[in-house]
Amino acid sequence: MASNISARGLRAAVKTTSAKSIVKRRIPARNASAVAVPTSSDPSLYNDISKEASLPNPDPPSDSSTARLTSSLAPFMVATYVRPPPVMAKGEGSYLWDIENRRYLDFTAGIAVNALGHCDPEMSKLISQQAKTLIHTSNLYHNPWTGALSALLVKNTVESGAMKDASKVFICNSGSEANEAAIKFCRKVGRVRTPSGAQHELVSFHNSFHGRTMGSLSATPNPKYQTPFAPMVPGFRYGTFNDVDAVPSLITPQTCGVIIEPIQGEGGVNVATAEFMQALRDRCDEVGAVLVYDEIQCGLSRTGTLWAHASLPKTAHPDILTTAKALGNGFPIGAAIVSEEVANCVVTGDHGTTFGGNPLACRLGHYIFSRLSEKSLREGVMAKEQIFRKGIERMRQRWPEKIKEIRGRGLILGVQLSQDPTPIVTAARERGLLVITCGTNTLRLVPPLVVADEEIEEGLGILEEAMGVVFDRSGEIEVEGTKGQQEMAPNGR
Repeated sequence: MASNISARGLRAAVKTTSAKSIVKRRIPARNASAVAVPTSSDPSLYNDISKEASLPNPDPPSDSSTARLTSSLAPFMVATYVRPPPVMAKGEGSYLWDIENRRYLDFTAGIAVNALGHCDPEMSKLISQQAKTLIHTSNLYHNPWTGALSALLVKNTVESGAMKDASKVFICNSGSEANEAAIKFCRKVGRVRTPSGAQHELVSFHNSFHGRTMGSLSATPNPKYQTPFAPMVPGFRYGTFNDVDAVPSLITPQTCGVIIEPIQGEGGVNVATAEFMQALRDRCDEVGAVLVYDEIQCGLSRTGTLWAHASLPKTAHPDILTTAKALGNGFPIGAAIVSEEVANCVVTGDHGTTFGGNPLACRLGHYIFSRLSEKSLREGVMAKEQIFRKGIERMRQRWPEKIKEIRGRGLILGVQLSQDPTPIVTAARERGLLVITCGTNTLRLVPPLVVADEEIEEGLGILEEAMGVVFDRSGEIEVEGTKGQQEMAPNGR
């Protein structure tokens, strides 16, 4: 199939002006009745015009330039995601703009990635500088930034009160790669301790999400994702999150590693109890297993501490800590921080990466991690959490049968609903707010960590309006949900 889309044509399609000159398209709903609607025998035309008049940010219709662009490009893309109609073209701070200049307040942050907001000015400057200096050499040679980032990750982690035994770092390109490295390191430690290979099993937990590559997918016990690619990597066992009593039988002398998210992001923003995490640590010590904390989504100050597990006693700290997402603020990078004991089991040739640790990614990671380590930023996250909780609690009081619970810490929050939240996602987007889902019937709020207080209030106002449309006017207005607005779908869905 030949493409008729030229590079020049694509640039023209996504051409936007500066953020300051973009005007938010907003026709208040209260003025909708004053908008003239022409008579037509085609009810779909009437519905489209009525929707355009009554919604601040209506999704692009099927005959829009946006729809023409997506329909022309979709045939060349593997259909791994279900996307809503808008095509995003520009970002600044907490906002995104699509190619038709609709503005969206972004409470998704690229799925907890853009912690410093979109297009952070210093990050943009560093990309330009380093791209003119050196981008890639491979790991066959030293470069200044791989070691500098590794040293900073270890230093700031220990000083923050997290992972007391942090010693060395393996830098890669993504969260799934970081977890693959962790899984391999667990297996290698098991092989060193038990040369027969008997200590090879790994334990993970239901509702977890560790990635889509075969090792990390094998640690993600969701039939929707595993079944199409079965059989999984052998040797994985699955437990129930926060079930302390099951730990002794779940983790055995054959266990080489346990991987867990201190806060399950995709699984529903489920917070592990301190008792459970301590029980895992104690049992791993008893059988000689490696304990891995996957903080790819919940780490890097999203909870108000540099790492989510920093609130635990040192006796519950991990042997391996994996990170990605916010470490690159949108640029691909991941890392596995390991203890000296784990590092001593890994020798030259055991693992590697072509692109991981390249100078461009590591220079950016060094800057971003420095910013995310700042005390003032972490304190700001805690203060912003309270604004969110106050606003969501107000909504819960208004709809107590619909909003059941608020979970999470800092700026990773889950709003548990009694019904499918996807219509709310659509209603919010068409009013200028981006939110996503997770778990089962859970709205997920993961905004940039630099989101302003007034932006939070603006977003909460839009969210409440969207909930009102779905909860209070469901018989009057049909709001379709947009499926696919989470990485991991619930079991069976």
